Amino acid sequence: MSKLKGEKIELQVEQYLQQQGLHSLRRNFSAACGEIDLIMQQQQTLVFVEVRFRRTARYGSAAESVNVSKQRRICKTAALFLQQHPQYQNYQCRFDVVACHPDNSSQTLQIEWLNNAFDAY
Repeated sequence: MSKLKGEKIELQVEQYLQQQGLHSLRRNFSAACGEIDLIMQQQQTLVFVEVRFRRTARYGSAAESVNVSKQRRICKTAALFLQQHPQYQNYQCRFDVVACHPDNSSQTLQIEWLNNAFDAY
């Protein structure tokens, strides 16, 4: 998938989550240990969002592609974000996965939001 297409999908997911009541804080936070696609806020909870896209489920679903190794990298990156942004240190944290795939019949993006998809490591 091209970087441009990935950015477009992340933007669609961000807009979807905003419609669900989340507030955007940061997109594509990068560190040496990894990247977090979206960092959002829902009341006093920081939501670290991993966006995954799969064109087909031939090799597993988009959600299944967030394996334990990927989860650990996300958690380490989230910890670094919290160190750099002490104003959020007392917030609850949650790790969500948004799995996407194309709906070929309607030419739209199907979004599956997995709230609290995994625990911090």
